[in-house]
Amino acid sequence: QVQLVESGGGLVQAGGSLRLSCAASGQTFSNYAMAWFRQAPGKEREFVAVVSWSGGSSYYADSVKGRFTISRDNAKNTVALQMNSLKPEDTAVYYCAAQSRYPYRSLVAGPGEYDYWGQGTQVTVSS
Repeated sequence: QVQLVESGGGLVQAGGSLRLSCAASGQTFSNYAMAWFRQAPGKEREFVAVVSWSGGSSYYADSVKGRFTISRDNAKNTVALQMNSLKPEDTAVYYCAAQSRYPYRSLVAGPGEYDYWGQGTQVTVSS
């Protein structure tokens, strides 16, 4: 089992920045790819960004590319999402998720390919 706890959400004006953090515990953190998803009211949960087990590779949804940066610290068992130039359409509950490296699966995948989830943190961007 892997436990994930997100923090850092809040209310911010359009154009502002927020930094989300996710703390992991329970198993070897470096055996998991770490991702952020988000879910807006009335919409499906969608992929935002993912970072590989070592941190050497990262991928982003087109909607956040160039504005968001995902990073991980395997020594501290944490993953972060730096969100800049926020837009009202970024408003959602943001979830941290972990995907075991065994068996191998695509990192850029839907929610069903992720094994563990945090409880979510609300991000609200006002116009």
